Amino acid sequence: MTENTDSPAAAQELLVTIGAGLLAGGISSVDVEDALTGLARTMGIRKLRVAALPRGLFLTSGSGDSTKFERIGPDLRFDQTAKLLDIVDALRARRLTIETARLKIETEVHAAPPRWPGWLSNLGAVPIGIGLCLLLEPGLVNLAFAAFGSLIVAGVLAINGRWPNLNPLLPVSSAFIVSVIVLIGYRLDWLESPLRTIVATLALLLPGSAVVTGLTEISAGALSAGSSRLVSASVQLAMFIAGVAGAAAITGTGAEALRNSQLADSAWQLSALGVLCATIGLMLYLYTPLEHTVPIIVTIAAAATAQLGIGAEFGAAVGGLAGALAASLVAVILSRLPRGPIWRISYVPAFLIVAPGSFGLLNASQLEFGDGSGVAGSMLAAGATFFSIAIGTVIGAAVAHTVEPKDEIVA
Repeated sequence: MTENTDSPAAAQELLVTIGAGLLAGGISSVDVEDALTGLARTMGIRKLRVAALPRGLFLTSGSGDSTKFERIGPDLRFDQTAKLLDIVDALRARRLTIETARLKIETEVHAAPPRWPGWLSNLGAVPIGIGLCLLLEPGLVNLAFAAFGSLIVAGVLAINGRWPNLNPLLPVSSAFIVSVIVLIGYRLDWLESPLRTIVATLALLLPGSAVVTGLTEISAGALSAGSSRLVSASVQLAMFIAGVAGAAAITGTGAEALRNSQLADSAWQLSALGVLCATIGLMLYLYTPLEHTVPIIVTIAAAATAQLGIGAEFGAAVGGLAGALAASLVAVILSRLPRGPIWRISYVPAFLIVAPGSFGLLNASQLEFGDGSGVAGSMLAAGATFFSIAIGTVIGAAVAHTVEPKDEIVA
């Protein structure tokens, strides 16, 4: 080590860079704080004080040093996050110097090109929409509308990637445009059960990652960070609902069209095909590391099997709990294998299938319509479904934190 490259100041700068990168990758604030504390001891820093928040990081390495603040930059892709975690593991094992780690983060994480073009990632919306439609409403016309609506979602994602300042408009605009198209088709008697088709098309844009991370933080006692993420996710969900409600008002669609009803039964073969399509789309969209393909598929398969099997017998709420719990526990087991992905990388794609499959959004959308008794019933159903999925997620996060050492990154 040299004075210039591996000095305490350089170590502090590296810790700030790593912490900001982990937060940008969606890692929970609790795991970031624990990981930085463990790395600081490896680097010879004994008095590290760190506070990680969803959009900022405070860090000081001693009583006489100034506190550094780092604002969190753009979100990292799943493959970038996985590479950053590899660098963290190498640092912890003392296989890298501080300067080498800094250079690797610059060149192999932040400057790393996507493994496939952005347009291909955006087109992952199409197999996701078709796959979820096969699960929710597998009619031929519904599938055609889901495919067309997913192309619109891909276009909206491309526009958002080019002009990030439009990101706040993404939930309400995409929900409104897709809902108008589907509801016009319903008004022309081209399709039935439009709400399920809308949900299948828009499920990709649900704030699933924020919900998973927020629940993970709450389960670990980080109430401030976890609550802020869940509030943000709730606002996004409300904007989706507002978009659907606005489309219904514009097209003159009544409450009877927006009931949570399935007209075409989905055979197990169609359900399996739907899960496969959605899995391929999610892996394209999220830039999941290719080396983690098998764990992700196994986790999604476990979640879908538990959800569909138990949900068909006991209802959506119990099915949601079973799916989330199965995905959580399988993801924990896989994370303990050599070179296995952290819990979050396996669980988030499964969550994005379990949530719409449990009809949480459908029930929430129905709160905007109907009479008082219908609203009360839908509110109860939506609440039960949400909390069942939340319970499964919290249990999985708690188990993951229990089986991992304190300075290991879990989610």
